[in-house]
Amino acid sequence: MSVKYRLIIMSFLQYAIWGAWLISLGAYLGGGLEFSGRQIGSFFATMGIASLFMPAIMGIIADRWIPAQKLLGICHIIGAALLVAAAPQTEYFPLYSLILCSVMFYMPTISLSNSVAYNALSSAGLDTVKAFPPIRVWGTVGFICAMIAVDLLGFARTSMQLYTSAALAVILGIYSFTLPNCPTCKVAKNQSWVDTMGLRAFALFKQKKMAVFFIFSMLLGVSLQITNAFANDYLTNFFGSNEAYKGTFGVEHANILISISQMSETLCILLIPFFLKRFGIKNVMLISMFAWVLRFALLGTGNPGDGVWMLVLSMLVYGVAFDFFNISGSLYVDKETDPSIRSSAQGVFMIMTNGFGAFFGSYAAGEVVDRTGWPDSWFIFAGYALVVGLLFAVIFKSKHHPNEIKEMI
Repeated sequence: MSVKYRLIIMSFLQYAIWGAWLISLGAYLGGGLEFSGRQIGSFFATMGIASLFMPAIMGIIADRWIPAQKLLGICHIIGAALLVAAAPQTEYFPLYSLILCSVMFYMPTISLSNSVAYNALSSAGLDTVKAFPPIRVWGTVGFICAMIAVDLLGFARTSMQLYTSAALAVILGIYSFTLPNCPTCKVAKNQSWVDTMGLRAFALFKQKKMAVFFIFSMLLGVSLQITNAFANDYLTNFFGSNEAYKGTFGVEHANILISISQMSETLCILLIPFFLKRFGIKNVMLISMFAWVLRFALLGTGNPGDGVWMLVLSMLVYGVAFDFFNISGSLYVDKETDPSIRSSAQGVFMIMTNGFGAFFGSYAAGEVVDRTGWPDSWFIFAGYALVVGLLFAVIFKSKHHPNEIKEMI
């Protein structure tokens, strides 16, 4: 089997694990367990807490001691065991604690899987910028398949979604050990403790362009978990409690409606090379930021009845909002850093987006929801995304103009 097909399987399973619970968990917590907005937000903040240090730690380990593909497998198997332990819990503290621990081992696998893919493609003599997006798109396909399967099997409002995710994690955990080897970097004698511990990637903050990039990664990361945490709960429980919308497709099959977002991702991932060539890295990221404004605003104005077209449009916009920054940002980090700190640098990117950004965003969103209620909260989120986009347009400077991007691709 060619390296591309092997990486496609990895990508499919990597995101199917997440898709099995990420979108539907909020509906289960808010409906089945009747947790508050703050409590729901805290579960999604676990991804932020984990991403503050676990991707960096695992990136360092992968760079220095354990090959990334083996570490990927270890993390998935441990995470699966923790999900199995979490599934039967119904009280807040034990369920929260076990989800937090499982996420500690899942979040690093996102950057680890990127590193495995980049290394395998480079070793095969392939251009990562050209070859990676078509492989990564299968991750989104896996996410969609898991979402739809969980919905159709009736798991979206039960703890069975966690068992499903655990089963997929075991499969990928075992499969990871068969992937191409990612060599570790030997520690040279007489080098500084910073290099010995693999912390050199954090020196990227000394470069103004990288510091600004990472700060805006954090600010945009605030937006990432908001719809993951509350979109399903909003459609299922908020509209489901209104007689006018009971029985509508958006209420009864919110997971499938939301899966349009991931379907949009599949197209948008493939469009990234074209947009990078045509508009350059900064403009592609700007497009992403203003797409978040539309995403939130349309959620606030739409409904599962005669306004369902606005919800569908919001889902379509999500592909641009998510991919144009996350995938382009990952490629930007890969191109701007030395191969010796590649895994660590991807870990830092994860810290800023899914770490600080998701942590602050999840808790802040929960507070906004409890204080403001629906649908006004969506308009507050839209205003925030607009301010971030305008600031990015003024402050961020990139040397990658369209002509230079053509040479990269």
